[in-house]
Amino acid sequence: MQKDDPVNSPEHYRKLDIEAIDIIEMSMTQEEYLGYLKGNVQKYLVRYKHKGKPMEDLDKAIWYLLKLKDKVSFYGELETKCDE
Repeated sequence: MQKDDPVNSPEHYRKLDIEAIDIIEMSMTQEEYLGYLKGNVQKYLVRYKHKGKPMEDLDKAIWYLLKLKDKVSFYGELETKCDE
């Protein structure tokens, strides 16, 4: 059994064969999904001082920021290939 990782793969998001973040991405346009990721970065940055686990919230903000960066790069590469 996989150890709980509250930042990278919380146990409560691994109940299905697919993680919730993947389902969310599939349900949105690229623009909507990038906005979702950006909103989560902002959420965790705003609340990190107030929820009692500041390092965990900052780690989550970083996780979403890196995910956003990866998706911006990936979507940009797709647009470039589509334009060719």
